[in-house]
Amino acid sequence: MRIGVIGLRRGLFLAGWARRVGMRVVAACDRDADRRDAARKELPQVPLTDRWEDLLDLRLDGVVLANDFDAHAPLAIAFLERGVHVLSECAACTGTEEGRLLVAAAERSTATYSFAENYVCHPHVRVISEAVEAGEVGRISLIEADYLHGMSPEDIIGLLGDSDSWRARIAATAYCTHTVSPVLAVTGAWPVEVTAFRADEAGPDQAAVMVVRLSTGALAVTRHGFLQGEPDSHWSWLSVRGTRALAESVRAPGERSWSVRVRAEAWTRDDGVTHEEERVPPPFTLRGRPVERHAEGTVRVLQAFRATMEGGEPPLVPVRPAVAASLVGVAGAESLRNGSRPVRVPDFAPR
Repeated sequence: MRIGVIGLRRGLFLAGWARRVGMRVVAACDRDADRRDAARKELPQVPLTDRWEDLLDLRLDGVVLANDFDAHAPLAIAFLERGVHVLSECAACTGTEEGRLLVAAAERSTATYSFAENYVCHPHVRVISEAVEAGEVGRISLIEADYLHGMSPEDIIGLLGDSDSWRARIAATAYCTHTVSPVLAVTGAWPVEVTAFRADEAGPDQAAVMVVRLSTGALAVTRHGFLQGEPDSHWSWLSVRGTRALAESVRAPGERSWSVRVRAEAWTRDDGVTHEEERVPPPFTLRGRPVERHAEGTVRVLQAFRATMEGGEPPLVPVRPAVAASLVGVAGAESLRNGSRPVRVPDFAPR
């Protein structure tokens, strides 16, 4: 499988793992000359360019989009129209109309669109998903997801205040797919309505809380941004409360943060005894070698992308859930502008 990579910050990490799962990187792009220079050590034989359009006429099977957070849809549409499979990071789209255009392009293309949402495949999310699929949790009533970073005020200001960064352009609610996508994957639901809040009015762009009504009737609460005291290993926490049990990732530093606590009350069990256990996700290997926990989601996403291109497997996260998750952030931004009033999310569920 011959692929191109656009964006050589996160994209360089993806390119390295793409080669390990059996794809060949034959072209790469970044507007920044310093990042192109830094990439040459890892991609010594790969032509590098500063124009993504240069990749359109190459003989590619697929393209990995890791460019600016809010600039993926136009590129995805262009490559889908050329019959090139797309793996797109971060936000699928920045608005409803862009989302409609992306869905239309993906559904008429001979190629496929896959969302590179690695948090759907992280170990703790997979363990919780397995408990839900096995019926242990029962009908989901409440699901909570965090994607939070503990950083110094100076570092936060430096990151959000950089006028050359896409972070300075996006709303506080926009970077939500690391929470919303796992919620949709675990519940099998679609977002219906969003009410968003700033976690702290004194730092309005630093952290957001969104309350999302799901199509199943369950409620989701998502938190993302910069708050103190989060585990260092992967910044993600997921909790699912159902009619029969609770399953939630363990808030702890290091390796334990990938584990999951499952608790079932006595009345749900044949033996009449409350049961609680901590489940450790099994190790994940690639070609007989263990994969680091933090990279497991990325490797699974890339393996699925290869299987889609090569074997016709359905995308791990296809275009409609990708657009739906991204539009939760858009609706959340509208909610913030209107005094945290509820905002409907456009319905992208397949008919």
